[in-house]
Amino acid sequence: PFDDNSANEINRVDSTSHDLDSSLTLSRSSSSTSDYIKITVSNPKKEQETTNSLVPGGNTYYTYLITTRTNIADFGSSEFSVRRRFRDVVTLSDRLAESYRGYFIPPRPDKNVVESQVMQKQEFVEQRRVALEKYLRRLAEHPVIRQSDELKVFLQVEGRLPLSMSTDVASRMLDGAVKLPKQLFGESTAVVAPHEVVQPAKGGRDLLRLFKELRQSVANDWGGSKPPVVEEDKVFLEKKEWIHDLEQQISNASQQAESLVKAQQDMGETMGELGLAFIKLTKFENEEAMYNSQRVRAADMKCLATAAVKASRFYRELNAQTVKHLDTLHEYLGLMLAVHGAFSDRSSALLTVQTLLSELSTLHARAEKLEAASSKIFGGDKSRISKIEELKETIRVTEDAKNVAIREYERIKENNKCELERLDKERRVDFLNMLKGFVVNQVGYAEKISDVWAKVAEETSGYAKDSC
Repeated sequence: PFDDNSANEINRVDSTSHDLDSSLTLSRSSSSTSDYIKITVSNPKKEQETTNSLVPGGNTYYTYLITTRTNIADFGSSEFSVRRRFRDVVTLSDRLAESYRGYFIPPRPDKNVVESQVMQKQEFVEQRRVALEKYLRRLAEHPVIRQSDELKVFLQVEGRLPLSMSTDVASRMLDGAVKLPKQLFGESTAVVAPHEVVQPAKGGRDLLRLFKELRQSVANDWGGSKPPVVEEDKVFLEKKEWIHDLEQQISNASQQAESLVKAQQDMGETMGELGLAFIKLTKFENEEAMYNSQRVRAADMKCLATAAVKASRFYRELNAQTVKHLDTLHEYLGLMLAVHGAFSDRSSALLTVQTLLSELSTLHARAEKLEAASSKIFGGDKSRISKIEELKETIRVTEDAKNVAIREYERIKENNKCELERLDKERRVDFLNMLKGFVVNQVGYAEKISDVWAKVAEETSGYAKDSC
């Protein structure tokens, strides 16, 4: 069931395909720098649902105006707009996940129903608008997704989104539960069709396949025998471990960045409060002053108050820029979800191959036993001969499914490889730009704040002379 040809097919890398995919996946290549897709999400609009909802307020929803500007000829126009609701974004995300397995597809914003109820409506709508804009821009930055038909349809086709909508998990599981008894009792085929193996079994429509793959997974972890094919790509396994370490380091850096932002915010607020306190003190001194020396001291305190307020403003500006630069860390933490999703696609595809290979081994063994038993009977056993023919057909279909599953696994492996190369290249550029921006920002505002206090020191230098 698993011959040398199958093994070679599993581990072979098609160099031509790799060159093509590499040219597509390097988003910072020279060819892509002149092409742009700029997406803005604006003008939230409350709409009325045509169908009645059992949930209070559930018959209304918001749509968002999505405007795209681009110089890419494939879009057919340089500027176009459509209105989309959040459900359309979910559909787009699901279609991309199905069609581009193995790619690091940016995760979509969550549909947080509880948060929408707790927060002020306008605040929630604005937060969702910002999140949708960021999500769509990330998709447009992805070198492969930006060329996808799914994204083009989403951005261009007006009216109802023509992409097929996702079926919720409960409905898929219900369909699978209805189908399962028929599969078990032979009323419906229990063989996985070749076109179905390109999607993971966890979708729920085929519970029998789900159970088979679960059994294979348990056998892989606890069984005494080695699976017919395993993940042997040492480079990938090393990269996977590296991704785990990278995520941990980014998480630690992100936490420290948040601490820094909080400290700068506290410093700015404290400096502002100090400035206001000195302003009040200056006012008091001026109102109560009886001698000229008191008025001079009040003027000096006013300089100090002004400096503190200026420094407070600089700290706030510094903090805003710090958040902007160090947000790269949060962006990459979010990207790790996409990386894990792509690796999960790979594991799922491998499990499908393993399950089909094990199933083929079992089918071949059953066919051999039936043929051996039938050969002992003169003239053959018609019922057994009929079963043998059915088994041969099942083996043929399963063999086709296995070949499709192997090709899908190979495709996902190649996608993973190209995406890891792209991630490594872009990470270096992004982190270098982040550090440059952060350092320049810190130095620039440190000089501004230093100049403020240097001026105060100069204006109050007389006190130092008097103390001498």
